[in-house]
Amino acid sequence: MSTPTTLVKPMTHTLHAPGVPSGSMSLLPEMLIIAVGLLAFWLFPFDLGLLSNIATMCLFALSLSLVLGQAGIASMGHAALYGSGAYAAGLFAMHVSANPLLGLAMGGMAGLVVALISGAVLLRSKGLTLVMLTIATAQILLEVANWARGVTGGDDGFTGFTIDPLFGMFEFDFTGRTGYFYALVVLALAYFALRKLVASPFGLTARAIRLDAGRVEALGGRVYRHLLLVYVIGGFVAGLAGAVTAQTAKVASLSMLDFHLSAGVLIMVVLGGTGRLAGALLGTVTYMVIHHIASRLSPHHWLLVIGLLLIVTMVVLPGGLIELVDRAKAAMARFRTRKEAA
Repeated sequence: MSTPTTLVKPMTHTLHAPGVPSGSMSLLPEMLIIAVGLLAFWLFPFDLGLLSNIATMCLFALSLSLVLGQAGIASMGHAALYGSGAYAAGLFAMHVSANPLLGLAMGGMAGLVVALISGAVLLRSKGLTLVMLTIATAQILLEVANWARGVTGGDDGFTGFTIDPLFGMFEFDFTGRTGYFYALVVLALAYFALRKLVASPFGLTARAIRLDAGRVEALGGRVYRHLLLVYVIGGFVAGLAGAVTAQTAKVASLSMLDFHLSAGVLIMVVLGGTGRLAGALLGTVTYMVIHHIASRLSPHHWLLVIGLLLIVTMVVLPGGLIELVDRAKAAMARFRTRKEAA
């Protein structure tokens, strides 16, 4: 596939960190993820279930951030890919092997296959039609999972499977420590891989398609094939998130295919900032923490708090919460400039 270099070159400076050569990439963001995860473990050692859920939802949000924020593929049925990974990991653990890494790979492959099959049809549409078709795909899978209750457990969920100790040493026990660190490491590795992808010619071409698909096609780019590859990669990451959730929670349920989950993860990505992978992490953590606190204070009205937060963020910070980080960096740069001038 020929790369539309005239579109890609002007954007490269926005994707590479200052001072970092094009062929290399700092591990600072991933180290920060691990550091924040360790701090959260130290501060909240009795809330590891919540922390594990936040880590897996961050991974899920990253997959949507890639699909929506980088390539402009509007999906409101992303739970189809997440839920497929969860059920695949659970079924694999029960009937084939309880090895967590093999189950993780199987979950990712399930999300990839669902994305490939559905994306081959969906991505021939655009706009509202595409949005509605993604919703329909997730609802079809949900009904299939509910109908095949002998395999999936239906409304009761799929349970009864066990996961072997990680590397034969670390058990997924009731304390949740292994599950939490497992989810945290998978998140950091996936973030690194997606950062590399976004900064590559492949990722730059995806952003060019989002900005002007017609021009990319006129320059020789194969827009449909490129979007399908982005969607498939996003499906793989979403499948990983579903697999990690199933393995750490020991359950796969219909709620993992539900529209509310797709809408929730979309809010997380928009809240943090759609154009940046880091925004997906920031938006997810903010959403999950506020959801946890607000639902405890008012179980029936917590959505009001989330709605108000989203409205205020979109008015004050059109680019999402990640704009706060950009503004803080700009303020520090101005401060250093003034200090040096003085």
